[in-house]
Amino acid sequence: MKLQKWVLPALMAVATSTFSAQVLASDTLLEWLISFNHVDGVRPVENKVYRTECASCHLAYQPGLLPAKSWEKLLTPAGLHNHFGEVADLDPETLQEILVYATKNSADNSWYKRSRSITASAKGSETAIRITDVPYIKRKHHEIPNIMIKDNKQVLSLSRCDACHTKAEQGDYDADTVRIPNYPNY
Repeated sequence: MKLQKWVLPALMAVATSTFSAQVLASDTLLEWLISFNHVDGVRPVENKVYRTECASCHLAYQPGLLPAKSWEKLLTPAGLHNHFGEVADLDPETLQEILVYATKNSADNSWYKRSRSITASAKGSETAIRITDVPYIKRKHHEIPNIMIKDNKQVLSLSRCDACHTKAEQGDYDADTVRIPNYPNY
């Protein structure tokens, strides 16, 4: 009989902690009640300045794909002056707005499930400035042959998330939304 006395409180504690995490991933309780599927991926980009500046050259990667320390390292004047071989200079005010937005919504400041997995995988590892260097991302893609990525003219690199993840812009990176160009049955 003693076993039954602690089972109900334990189940209630688990349910409460799960419910709390899902609510925190939303801006409001009402948003959480209306939409159940958005907590699985990463929070979509909502900042117009971030979207405009970053998406002018590539997918506006969601801040939840990197920890805050990665964004702090990447979003500096020097970091942008040599932004993966490109010059992406921004005026100080724009850079500051983007940095604040990215760190506030980074993987370690998010309750979205994929962001939490990214955070957990990055603990104790070197600060990645490339999303493709995050241990979680590397693990999720390690079995895909180079012929499907680097040798595929419609993909060329894992950094082109939206080439295969059909809902990347919405923050949905689930396996059921993946379509590798030229490999429909993979």
